[in-house]
Amino acid sequence: MVDLADIEARMRRIEDVEAIKRLKYRYWRCLDRLDWEGVMDCFAEDGAVDYAGTIKIDGKRALAEQLPAILGEHLGMHQGHHPEIDFTSDTTARGTWGLFVYALHNERKRGLRIVGFYEDEYVREDGQWKIRKSVMKQTFQERWKTEDMPTRFTF
Repeated sequence: MVDLADIEARMRRIEDVEAIKRLKYRYWRCLDRLDWEGVMDCFAEDGAVDYAGTIKIDGKRALAEQLPAILGEHLGMHQGHHPEIDFTSDTTARGTWGLFVYALHNERKRGLRIVGFYEDEYVREDGQWKIRKSVMKQTFQERWKTEDMPTRFTF
C-alpha cells in the first residue's frame, strides 16, 4: 500500500531542494547584474559571507553596506554547478556548489577568473529559503590587466 504521508514528505523535500537551487541561481544572477537589492533578498537576517578568507562580512545590514563597494562595478558571469544539498532539519540545510567566475573590472582595469567551491548554509525564514552563510573556497584564481587584452570593453 502507498504511504501518502511518505510521498508528501518526499515531495516537500524535492520542492525544498529546487527552492534552494533557485535561491543560489538568483544570488549569482543578481551579482552579475549588480542588483544589490536582489542580492540582499537572498540572505537571512543573520546572513554572512566568507569569500576565500579575504572578504568576511557578518549580518545582512553589513552585507548591504559593504558588498557593493568591495565588489565594485564589473561585468561578470558567476556559474554554479553540481549542487549537493543536504538537510540538517526541516528549516536548515547545507549545500556545496562547484563555481566558475569570469569578471572584468573596468575601473580597476583588470580581469579575473576564479574556480572553486561554495559551501553554504541555508535557513527557512518566513516560509522562504535564505542563505545564512556562504563560504567560497578557491581552487585557483587568475588575474590580468585589461590593457593587455586584445579586445576592449566598455560599460
